[in-house]
Amino acid sequence: MTYASIKRPLLIGVASILFASLVMGLVIWVKVERLAAQLPSVQALRDPDLGAPLRIFSADGKLIGEFGAEKRSPIAYEQFPTRMVQAFLAAEDDQFFSHGGVDYLGLVRAALKLATTGERRQGGSTITMQLARNVFLSPQKSYERKIKEILLARKMERELTKKQILEIYLNRIFLGNRSYGVAAAAQVYFGKSLPDLTLSETAILASLPKSPSQINPINNPKRAQLRRDYVLHRMLALKFVTPAEYTAALAEPVAAHEHATPVDLEASYVGEMVRNTMFEKYGEDAYTAGYRVTTTVDSARQLAANSALRKALLDYEERHGYPGPEARADEATRDAIIHGTAEGDVAVTTLLKSRTPLAALPAAVVLAVSPEQIRVYSLERGQEAIEKAGFAWAGKKALTLAPGDVIRVRTDTAKIKLSQPPQAQSAFVALNPSDGAILALVGGYDFFAGKFNRVTQARRQVGSGFKPFVYSAALAKTFTPASVFLDAPYVVEAVGAQKAWRPSNYDSDFKGPMRMREALVQSRNLVSIRVLEATGMRYTLEYAQRFGFDIGRLPRNLTLALGTASLTPLELVRGYATLANGGFLIDPYFIRRIEDAHGNVVMEAKPVKACPECPAEITAGDVAAQLAPRTVDPQTRYMITSMMHDVTVRGTAAAVKALGRNDLAGKTGTTNDETDAWFNGFNFGGTVVASGWVGYDQPKPLGKGEVGGKASLPMWMDFMRVALKDVPEGTLPVPDGMVELKVRRGNGALNENGETVYSTISEWIPQDRLPAPQQKDDADVQNEAGEAAEELF
Repeated sequence: MTYASIKRPLLIGVASILFASLVMGLVIWVKVERLAAQLPSVQALRDPDLGAPLRIFSADGKLIGEFGAEKRSPIAYEQFPTRMVQAFLAAEDDQFFSHGGVDYLGLVRAALKLATTGERRQGGSTITMQLARNVFLSPQKSYERKIKEILLARKMERELTKKQILEIYLNRIFLGNRSYGVAAAAQVYFGKSLPDLTLSETAILASLPKSPSQINPINNPKRAQLRRDYVLHRMLALKFVTPAEYTAALAEPVAAHEHATPVDLEASYVGEMVRNTMFEKYGEDAYTAGYRVTTTVDSARQLAANSALRKALLDYEERHGYPGPEARADEATRDAIIHGTAEGDVAVTTLLKSRTPLAALPAAVVLAVSPEQIRVYSLERGQEAIEKAGFAWAGKKALTLAPGDVIRVRTDTAKIKLSQPPQAQSAFVALNPSDGAILALVGGYDFFAGKFNRVTQARRQVGSGFKPFVYSAALAKTFTPASVFLDAPYVVEAVGAQKAWRPSNYDSDFKGPMRMREALVQSRNLVSIRVLEATGMRYTLEYAQRFGFDIGRLPRNLTLALGTASLTPLELVRGYATLANGGFLIDPYFIRRIEDAHGNVVMEAKPVKACPECPAEITAGDVAAQLAPRTVDPQTRYMITSMMHDVTVRGTAAAVKALGRNDLAGKTGTTNDETDAWFNGFNFGGTVVASGWVGYDQPKPLGKGEVGGKASLPMWMDFMRVALKDVPEGTLPVPDGMVELKVRRGNGALNENGETVYSTISEWIPQDRLPAPQQKDDADVQNEAGEAAEELF
């Protein structure tokens, strides 16, 4: 074979290879150019659409809550602590500031891995490439996506500075628990701003990009610790930290739990009500469209309600003794704490981080105990002492505490006190009675310890708090505050298998004939039953609808007079609002305005309003004028409010006098065995009406003497002390058609015989219902009550 015969085929082969390479190169070039043309602009990366969250505000502009499918808190590069930047460089890309955006050696290693094992794995993922992939590209692994990733990374490196790339990355990287960016993640996991993070916590955040779900420090603290330790080791190797810092950070326990977004005003139960309403209205868009919701909540009154409710519950707990510490350290830890070793300090921190946060009750570890003081340490307040006055309520049990015991300290007083998580619960709600705007609402001790909203969801027996509505029906029909009823034993005989019903007064005593005013002031059960009997069951039930009550949920028997109806605090306070505003039925509401992301108002509340000054024909429910219907006539409203005012002056709520106002009215409520304790009341000026409840979620007695006037009234007073500050004292104008008479204090008869002032009182009575000069005797009262019983059904 000659050289020429060999040369020709060789040249053809070489030419074919060159041609094929040229064609392939051309195809690749076209492909790359086509993919490059599809890349998004870097400007879109610099000005991303982050999906604005739902933000909720009080009426005076305080942030109540923020809800979004994604939690983000973008900040400028200069605001990132140096250690945060170093941690991410150590964990993800220590050559970031020297490479051109692509790790070609890493890509080669990934290609060789694929060629030798057939295993496809992520390779050469610089921070720039991660940003390109996470922001613009699909998560599906493919050669085309990898090319786009490289091209986009190169484009970003050409058009952005290294600091700009790192700023966008640290603001946008997904770090688990719906948090995007390090600032949001620091808040979600640790409840801290970036400068407040420890080195260990910083390393934990830097460990998350690798696998946010599997390394999550809340769900998997062991894996989070392993990855954190790796990041710390890399930081030490790169000389970002000293050996001492490295050792200290390794010793710190991994303790994280989800924290709420920082807010200006603690009103989480209201925030959840708004969130639920917005989701029902807008679906998932509620969380991403940037809606801004302004509520009716007044920040000062909301803070007062928070404080009043918590104080009432903690005071109740103190009245019923101290059960002991909620946790105890093991012997080794106790010894370390006693001797003040470094191991003891670490153990104390670990103990405290394991406790569930609770409003106004930080967890603390006992360091030392003496008869004069208990030294404690808490993460929130550091080391301090509980003086003897702060633990005297616990008696001898306080002195059984020992170093290493975990307790709670109460911080709502000038000096800290020994305390405990409340077992009982409470609810409080306040309205503007003129239009139903919710001014303050607290559905329980701590929303984050349990989201059950007792104001709107808990139906509890209301006890004597329902008596004003029973008495209102009687006053609207034929009776007056001077009408006399018998306070004496009452028996409903047994029928079939049913036992005889023998209701009693709270004190098991009987006072004989009593005027209605006195019966309400003293909350006499047996008089209330006779009042209901004399008024008529059907009439009373129908009249109750004038206060907004659902007649189908009210008992149709005489126990109605004792308050066996189960109502929510919101339903009950609406009823009292009708008396507070002059007799108008309003609808409670909590959203005043909704704006879209551009500030356009998409919803404005248009509540119906009470108008005591308007003519009766206009206030019959003129929807066009947004006027509430008058459901209780002025004379009835005046009489019952006057009687309820006496309740706060000399009755079961006489403690109200301590507020130093003479324009308050209300009614206590207590159910059988002190299971539920209520107080409901308002001021004459129609500024605020509020209801408070105390009890156990699983009904059981609160304890002897824990009646509405003791367990719930102080909460109402603490709130009103703030809610009515600088509000002028109101008056209770006497409506037309009423006359002032002197009636006998004992039997309500007209005073025509010149008795002394002591034996008579003044009473305003409708002109068409003047009492007889000679009041009926007890037998006549009983006979009339028996005849009226025929009206019951």
